[in-house]
Amino acid sequence: MRANAESLQRLFAPGSIAVVGASTSPDKAGYQFLRNLATFPGPVYAVNPTAPEILGRRTCKSLTAIGEPVDLVALCIPASACASALREAAACGAGAALIVGGGFGETGTAEGKARQAELLSVCRTAGIRLLGPNTAGFGNLSRDLAASFWAGLNALPKGNISIVAQSSGVSVILATQLQNLGYGVNLSVGLGNSIDVTPADVVDYLADDDTTAAIALHFEGITDGRHLCEAIRHAVPRKPVIALTIGRTNIGTFARSHTGNMVGSYALKRAALCQAGAVVADSTNDLVDAAIALSQARIAPKRDAGVGMITGQGGAGLLMLDELRANGVAVPDFAPETLEKIRTLLPPMTYMRNPVDTARPTASFGKVIEAVAADPGVDAVSVFVLREAGIDIADLVGAAKTTCAKPLIVGSGGFADDLARDFAGLRRCGVPAYASPERAAKAMRALVEDARGRHAALQPATTMPPCPGPVLGPAPLDEAAAKAALQRYGIRTPRAVVCATRQAALAAFATLPAPVVVKVLNPAIVHKTDVGGVFLNVRTEAELTAALDAIDRIPAPTRSHYLIEETARPGVELIVGGLNDVSFGPTVMVGMGGVLAQAIKDTTLRLAPLGRDDALEMLGSLKSAAVLDGWRGAPPVDKAALADAIVGVGQMMAEHPEIAELDINPLRASPDGCVALDAVVVLARDGGVRQAFAAE
Repeated sequence: MRANAESLQRLFAPGSIAVVGASTSPDKAGYQFLRNLATFPGPVYAVNPTAPEILGRRTCKSLTAIGEPVDLVALCIPASACASALREAAACGAGAALIVGGGFGETGTAEGKARQAELLSVCRTAGIRLLGPNTAGFGNLSRDLAASFWAGLNALPKGNISIVAQSSGVSVILATQLQNLGYGVNLSVGLGNSIDVTPADVVDYLADDDTTAAIALHFEGITDGRHLCEAIRHAVPRKPVIALTIGRTNIGTFARSHTGNMVGSYALKRAALCQAGAVVADSTNDLVDAAIALSQARIAPKRDAGVGMITGQGGAGLLMLDELRANGVAVPDFAPETLEKIRTLLPPMTYMRNPVDTARPTASFGKVIEAVAADPGVDAVSVFVLREAGIDIADLVGAAKTTCAKPLIVGSGGFADDLARDFAGLRRCGVPAYASPERAAKAMRALVEDARGRHAALQPATTMPPCPGPVLGPAPLDEAAAKAALQRYGIRTPRAVVCATRQAALAAFATLPAPVVVKVLNPAIVHKTDVGGVFLNVRTEAELTAALDAIDRIPAPTRSHYLIEETARPGVELIVGGLNDVSFGPTVMVGMGGVLAQAIKDTTLRLAPLGRDDALEMLGSLKSAAVLDGWRGAPPVDKAALADAIVGVGQMMAEHPEIAELDINPLRASPDGCVALDAVVVLARDGGVRQAFAAE
């Protein structure tokens, strides 16, 4: 167990608890918090300087008056008093604390931020772990512990799914959704402002928790995304992580007022989570459904797991098939021996190649499931059957489950009471069930994505060796200097000559094959095309002179030079960029490039450094990926060379944290490789800043 995870033992598994601000008033958090601790088997101390007794417990006037160390201290007091109480808790030997209520960084005020900074200072000085502030608390149901003011926490059933949510409200929503579906909760945590105990810390803790089978993670914004991804990568080989985040629209102001966290780039958060091995959900429903499925079974690590489908109703099967294939899930044709077995079980008019349409469930339904599960191309089985009179879905599926070693998911439809009975029977068999075709298909998709993420993590790294010696020249960098740095990382650039005078430009023109490209060269001019600083197909000295005249007229703070380049062969234009993100650190972006890059916005993101497999996967995920394989008679480009260029950019970003932004646009790809036609490198020390991608 990691050091941070070990330090959370006294928080989530305390031997004793003190409630500072315990109240006699039922409408106060201090009353409800103390009341919820009635089931906790260890010592509970109510701290109140005036009331002699609360809820049948004798009170202590202060933490010091308890007279012995307490593992966990819950502060249900005004924000202004929390820092002092936290110091007293640390001095009394407490190992952890949580702060109920707000009034800190989430307010956006100088006073609130100062209070929050003081709390963090106490934590760092005293070595005490703090949950919150601005949290409702947590529940560790396996230990009969409801350390929260939410009255319903004790009523939740115990289970093996743990919830880690930035919002305490969302933790309650997820827990009750699980309860409504017949499943229980193990640990449920609302992190609040998360100034000390972070999502990464709790994921680390749960990775080694034997009572947790799946981790449902929710967060809004995060200050150390790289740490979170490392924690997920550490957990996923042992148990699945399903994540939900926000930020598809501009909601940053409200998010900051809620938990004090910047939202950040939604696209980058999703990409980083997937790269770490998490399954990324789009809604709380999807998150809960995926957590249920993955808490029951996982597909072995595999890049493209195959799903076998059996449906008693063709229309429902089509809905599921469409959902799976639209999201890249393989539904392969069955092997000949599988088809032969199914033909002995079903009438000849049914469709059998995958999905199997049984027309309606019959006595052979379980045998069909067994035959499909035995197919060598099938890694998991999806079943849909409507609830009808005289049909017991649990009986139909349960017998097959006893002989089927592969994950099995059931979808159904019918009246709620009937489904509740059937689904309870399926739960007893260890088979997750869902009340719609789409929900069953999305749960199966989660199993496949989990297997894909673990397979990717097992692949050997193929990053390039470190680039020795200095790479970045004097700053600020112009295009020529940026390209020289790229060359050190194996990225080709056109043959070029930097010219300080017209005479040098004329001499360079004579050494390069016509036509040439003529550009303005000035570090202050980033978008050269916008200022009329790029001239293509320059074939004669007269055309060269006209280009130089135009460049001389472009306003710039310092004297511009001229860049004379050979003309690259035609090809497909991409954009490859890097950004040192404020939360996730060095990142790489790939998309279709050229002058239409901003309009098309066909891009994909990864954390750096990355290997060739990651780079090839990025190229394949583009909506315009077919263009790279040859389009309307064009030859396919050299994707291996493209992947190597992407790897080089990632390595350069990882080895040079002083780079704030890097942009190659366009990177022209052809059958003979790829070449960087333009490049911009912005250094943090020269005015660039570490920044998050803007929310789109």
